[in-house]
Amino acid sequence: MHEQLGNLLPLWSVLPFVGMLLSLALFPLLKPDWWEHHRFKVSLFWSAVFFIPFVIGFGIETAGIKLAEMILLDYVPFIVLLFGLFVVAGGIVLKGTLVGTTKVNLALLLVGTALASWIGTTGAAMLMIRPVIRANAWREKKSFIIIFFIFLVANMGGCLTPLGDPPLFLGFLRGIPFLWTMRLFPPMIFNVVILCIVYVIIDRHFYKKEIAAGRSPDMMKSNVKEPLRIEGGHNLIFILMIITAVILNGTIPNIPSLLEADGTVVGFYLFPEIKITLNYLLQIGIILLAAFLSLKTTAKSTRELNAFTFGPIKEVAELFLGIFITMIPALAILMARGADLGLDQAWEFFWATGALSSFLDNAPTYLVFMTTAASLGTTSGVVTTVGTISHIHLLAVSAGAVFMGANTYIGNAPNFMVKSIAEENKIKMPSFFGYMGWSLVFLIPLFVLDTFIFFL
Repeated sequence: MHEQLGNLLPLWSVLPFVGMLLSLALFPLLKPDWWEHHRFKVSLFWSAVFFIPFVIGFGIETAGIKLAEMILLDYVPFIVLLFGLFVVAGGIVLKGTLVGTTKVNLALLLVGTALASWIGTTGAAMLMIRPVIRANAWREKKSFIIIFFIFLVANMGGCLTPLGDPPLFLGFLRGIPFLWTMRLFPPMIFNVVILCIVYVIIDRHFYKKEIAAGRSPDMMKSNVKEPLRIEGGHNLIFILMIITAVILNGTIPNIPSLLEADGTVVGFYLFPEIKITLNYLLQIGIILLAAFLSLKTTAKSTRELNAFTFGPIKEVAELFLGIFITMIPALAILMARGADLGLDQAWEFFWATGALSSFLDNAPTYLVFMTTAASLGTTSGVVTTVGTISHIHLLAVSAGAVFMGANTYIGNAPNFMVKSIAEENKIKMPSFFGYMGWSLVFLIPLFVLDTFIFFL
């Protein structure tokens, strides 16, 4: 249906998606109070602007099935995973004397970056963002810390294993060896080193200004230095449950005894085109169970130390519903016409995958360009279920999907969540375009260097 729909939809059908992005960019800047109370209505408005003409043009049955497919198969797993990690990580507190000096902040960023490939960028971001915020509570200027946190922990760090980022997991399911993604280590470590050097320079500049203004890390210290310790550490078990759920979702389709005659996983059909499978139900069920157990077994005082509320996940759920619905035509057009873009060079795949992954779901974008790369007729490289792909082309697609998710707040799932948590903790974050200004200054030149060093 993707391919057929993509060939029929006009390019202007992506305008509601553009409208949704512009609303995200402009309303918080121009009418912040109004936006806070009406953002879900705006999300529903742009969804209707897309869906009503879609019904008129293609009929209620096709439109309804496409909407149900996007919500049930894409949006629900996305928001459930985010909800589960948000709840579970919100029950883990790193206590003790942790003060946001340049060295401490750099260490926290590096720990989060290292964790991201093994518990996912979302898991690492949800686990580490609150310690970073608490350590820097004494500072007045700290939004730049959160921005570099998004660059590193929520994106760059997730490239070394299929567990790190959804597109890489989809590649693993299509035959790419589990440890093949370790080939991304050279560009990842190059980017991390450059970004950390830049971060240290900026942090030291602002640190000196904080001290000159009379603020000091000593404001947070007690007379006795408390050792670092974890409260609510049993929630790490629930994080492992969530990781297990994601792995099960991917491995069950490879178990012959759980497949039906047509090769699909056992399950039931809601519509002829939409099947709810066992692996889908297991993933959703295990994640929700982990969140429930976390809420029931974690002391209220522990969550209060994290200033935990459901506000950030509510905001993400409201806004991304509109984003997922309005990007239906954009993804359909990309799926149908991606092979017509005339790409054959690694650097072209890097930038095409990255540019679209900055605004669209990077998982289907990755699949489109992975399939396009396989269609080039390469005889040596990585053998996948969609064809053989040269190592350099697959590296370019993988790096583009993971790295360039950092370009915007919506480029990767945890970006907007980190922003929401920071704002709930009274950190004034840049607007949508303001954040893109940071990515244009610090990320795009870095990606140009990546191009010349790794993809030419």
